[in-house]
Order: sequence, then structure tokens, then C-alpha cells
Amino acid sequence: QVQLAESGGGLVQAGGSLRLSCAASGIVFARYVIAWYRQAPGKERELVARITPGSSTDVADSMKGRFTISRDNSKSTVYLQMNSLKPEDTAVYHCAAEPLSPRVGANYWGQGTQVTVSS
Repeated sequence: QVQLAESGGGLVQAGGSLRLSCAASGIVFARYVIAWYRQAPGKERELVARITPGSSTDVADSMKGRFTISRDNSKSTVYLQMNSLKPEDTAVYHCAAEPLSPRVGANYWGQGTQVTVSS
């Protein structure tokens, strides 16, 4: 059974920091790209950051310099460090596991964790 468990969300004041975690189980972690997406009320889901098994990263332009993604393959966990948070960062943050090829497996999603940034 595949599970992606997000944690670390919460309420923080503008300018503060949070670190989200995404712990994966039931997949061959080293064969998956892990991505963070977010969706705010009334808005479309957007990609926040993505990291390959070899730790190559891609962060959305609007979050570069504030957000950092990393992974610990020994713990099957990906982290999203979010600094200098703004009210517009308020959203539900989901992690997603994207296989390197269709032969590896399917895409999987976590339930999400709420991040609320107060002004």
C-alpha cells in the first residue's frame, strides 16, 4: 500500500518559516521524482518544487530564494523548507510521487497539509 504522509503545516506569521515533510512508503523511493504542489481556495493547483532521485531540483520562480526542497533517500522523505513566508503562500500543500517511467509505477498523492500565513 502506497502512502505519502505530509506533515509540518500550520499557522505562522508573515516572515516566518515552516518545514514540510513528505514521508513515502510502499514505493521504490529512488525511482520517483517527488514534487510539492499547492492549492489555495479558488485557485488552480500550482507546482511549488520538484526533486529527482539524484537531488536535482526545480523551484517555481515565485518561490526561488525562499523555498528549498531536499530529500533523504535513506528515510524516503522529502522536505520543503519555506522561509520568508507571505500571506499569499497560504494553501494546502500536497506532495506527489512521479515515477521516472510508467514501468516503475503510477503517480501518487498525499492528503495534504494546511499552511496558513497571517499578515
